[in-house]
Amino acid sequence: MSSVADLAVADLAAADLPNIDFSQMRRIDPADYALPGEAFHPPRILLLYGSLRPRSFSRLVAEEARRLLDWHGCETRMFDPRDLPLVDGADPEHPKVRELRELAMWSEGMVWVSPERHGAMTGLMKTQIDWLPLSLGGIRPTQGKTLAVMQVCGGSQSFNAVNQMRILGRWMRMVTIPNQSSVARAFAEFGEDDRMKPSSYYNRIVDVTEELVKFTLMVRGRSNALVDRYSERVETAAEVSARVNQRSI
Repeated sequence: MSSVADLAVADLAAADLPNIDFSQMRRIDPADYALPGEAFHPPRILLLYGSLRPRSFSRLVAEEARRLLDWHGCETRMFDPRDLPLVDGADPEHPKVRELRELAMWSEGMVWVSPERHGAMTGLMKTQIDWLPLSLGGIRPTQGKTLAVMQVCGGSQSFNAVNQMRILGRWMRMVTIPNQSSVARAFAEFGEDDRMKPSSYYNRIVDVTEELVKFTLMVRGRSNALVDRYSERVETAAEVSARVNQRSI
């Protein structure tokens, strides 16, 4: 990147990330995480959030994460879950279901942000995850992709939602990064402009996004090898399809 372009990016970042101390921010060099000669393109990250409230704090956290991922040079997309039907309540060709699945196929990594409600992730968050099939046309939309999990809390800090999402990520054979974020009393962490205030909670989101970019760069070119399994190599494609798409359940 030229120095003029560097300045333009830095000016844009400074304007859109007011909480950041840019003297301590580090641009991630793909060469540190990818194999020599490996083709580079911006990491493709899909962000999902778990509330439809007009002022959804899970959406606001996802937007803060998206700004940071954009600063790191990622290509980001955020799915709007409004009008997404309940699982099995509509045909998979429903426009919102098709949109979500196409975004999952496009992505190389994901960010899941859910409120904690009654000690668990929200039904809306689970619905989005449940619409992501383990297999789609012989391709696994989530297998080997990276995942970062975050939650927002109405009261004191807890980790029930992120722990549940970790279980789901593992079940879907995703590489869930070690770091995570849980924002306590989320309503107090955002100003009237819907931007997050400076805090240790915000700094943790910075940590999570940075780590997600690093893991995505390391994993995406090796995901097929990382998830290769003997037990599946001895099965036929038809047997695998029948096992992971059991309609009788």
